[in-house]
Amino acid sequence: QVQLVESGGGLVQAGGSLRLSCAVSGRTFSTYAMGWVRQAPGREREFVAAITWSGGNTYCADSVKGRFTISRDNAKNTVYLQMNSLKPEDTAVYYCAAGKHGALLIWPHSYDYWGQGTQVTVSS
Repeated sequence: QVQLVESGGGLVQAGGSLRLSCAVSGRTFSTYAMGWVRQAPGREREFVAAITWSGGNTYCADSVKGRFTISRDNAKNTVYLQMNSLKPEDTAVYYCAAGKHGALLIWPHSYDYWGQGTQVTVSS
């Protein structure tokens, strides 16, 4: 069973930065496409960023492009989301997700495994 555990969320002022981490159990982490998806209150889950199994390719949603960076360390079974220049509209629960198939997964329903989420709150 694959388990994903996010950390690094919290309260930050607008313009600040946070780094989310997602530790993944299991020996097959390096074969998974990984991503971050967020959900604000009353809204559907929204794709944020994705990375291929090797880390060689990444993709970010237009709403975060230039501010957020996704990366991974396959030796540590961990994926990261560096968030800079945060805005109040970035406030949401951020979920880490893993996909067994595919490369860059931009649709939330493409992922097979999910973490429990970590809250990010950006104050104005």
